[in-house]
Amino acid sequence: MSIKKLLLLSLLAFFVFNTVQSQKFQAEVLAFKKLDSISFPPSNAILFIGSSSFTKWKDVSSYFPNYTIVNRAFGGSTLLDVIHFEKEVIFPYKPKQIVIYCGENDIASSETISEKIVFERFKILYDDIRKVFPKVSIVYVSMKPSPSRWKMKERLIKGNELISEFIKSQKNTVFVSVWEKMLDSDNKPIPTIFLEDQLHMNAQGYSIWQKIIEPVLLK
Repeated sequence: MSIKKLLLLSLLAFFVFNTVQSQKFQAEVLAFKKLDSISFPPSNAILFIGSSSFTKWKDVSSYFPNYTIVNRAFGGSTLLDVIHFEKEVIFPYKPKQIVIYCGENDIASSETISEKIVFERFKILYDDIRKVFPKVSIVYVSMKPSPSRWKMKERLIKGNELISEFIKSQKNTVFVSVWEKMLDSDNKPIPTIFLEDQLHMNAQGYSIWQKIIEPVLLK
């Protein structure tokens, strides 16, 4: 196949991907815009972005009563999805801190998605945020262990390690690991902190997260 045909196919694939992603999460993004039109979030809040582990944390503000939290995570999203909608769910705001939970769905989407691919996607999102918010504090919450995705643990662990190592070299950026605290004495996910789907957490699981995340939040 000629280089010209390969280029055309790549452009077509990119166009199709972006169209599908836009349609998939359009309702959630529009809902955020509607909320903003009614009452725009204050400046200097803490912005939570990413996937369903944040989306389903509906009462996140009650876990952090001394902080102003703006939750703009949308369920099922990958890092590519957050990158695609960054102009809608990140850049309109003026946060003092951005907390990210994303990457797990990337790995779960296909066995071909390696920890290195997740890491490269994270770096794209990170660089995009830094271009707009060069001095804002960024917190990355590690990908969590869950019973339903335990077979993917090696990629999840290695992905966390790559992102953690990268963050060590970055200013005003923190890596927070929730992995160890979510494991039992046999080093397996604690089953009682998850909902029936064995993927998303219940209040007990979020209490674990609260204790780990709160110390790095900015007052």
